[in-house]
Amino acid sequence: MMPQLPRAKVIVVALVTALPALPAAAQDYYAGKTIDFVIGGNPGGGFDIYARALARHLPRHIAGNPAIVAKNMPGAGSTKAGVHVSTIAPKDGLTIGAVTPGAVTGPLLDDKPNALFPASKVQWIGSANSSTRICATFEGSKVRTVNDMFAQKTVIGGGSYGDATHDYAHMIRKTTGAKIDVIGGYKGTLDTTLAMERGEIDGMCGWDWSSAKSQKPEWIRDGKLRLLMQIGATPEDELTKLGAQEVWTHVKGDTNRQIVELIVSQQAFQRPYFVHGDTPMEYVHILRKAFDATMADPQFRADAAKMRIDISPLPGATVQKLVQTFYAAPKDIVEQARRAIRP
Repeated sequence: MMPQLPRAKVIVVALVTALPALPAAAQDYYAGKTIDFVIGGNPGGGFDIYARALARHLPRHIAGNPAIVAKNMPGAGSTKAGVHVSTIAPKDGLTIGAVTPGAVTGPLLDDKPNALFPASKVQWIGSANSSTRICATFEGSKVRTVNDMFAQKTVIGGGSYGDATHDYAHMIRKTTGAKIDVIGGYKGTLDTTLAMERGEIDGMCGWDWSSAKSQKPEWIRDGKLRLLMQIGATPEDELTKLGAQEVWTHVKGDTNRQIVELIVSQQAFQRPYFVHGDTPMEYVHILRKAFDATMADPQFRADAAKMRIDISPLPGATVQKLVQTFYAAPKDIVEQARRAIRP
């Protein structure tokens, strides 16, 4: 059975969990310093929007009010940024990484073991969002309903290996029998939506719903985006009302269900942030406390609402446990999940 994802109101209460008292020297550590915020996505994408929103508000909640400089480092489904922060950047709490869930799951599910992000060895600061993803087509496509996906060829655009829009499209194809033809290599969801407009592809699978609302609100408002399927642990009321069917309705057999459950579990840590695994814990605690405070900050919440991004945060300690649980999955299911997200 899929674990229930925590709801935003419950999580906000959890954010006030007490952290260990910090020595005075640690409290003063960030004064006059600059934090590099390394974002493993392209500028303007949904992932980038979330990270930059956090970077704008986080300094107010760190003693010493350090500057934060956001830097994009896309590549390999954000694994490039993950490897940089976890192995190359200093271990001094002055570099925060922002990676996609695909970078977190890659070391377990990727069939190429070189240059992978050591997700189970870093210190997680928190996640800004737990999400539902969608399969959707644009108004010019002949694929108008879920049934059409099973009756005719559906060309779906996606990113590179490790990107949800690549991996989820293959997962849907292999576990439901949908007639999906995946075209990879697009540089982020904005690039993919342009291809949808041009008619190069029918649509996209694995697109985060909150990103879709932030990036293309006019498509949703004007009915140009056909919402075929929702992919998440539990149904999203908003998507259900808009006619998007749950993926579980179409997954074939118990084994395929376990495969999809494992892959979809990454959505609990949809927008995760971390520091080097050897960062002194007093600095980790400062950043975790600041993250929690930012998530509950009315100014941040107002900014998020203006940008139409959903906030349902998880504290760093919770993300840490979720990643550990993910890596404890049965080997046979892991192997089958690995095959499910590849061509």
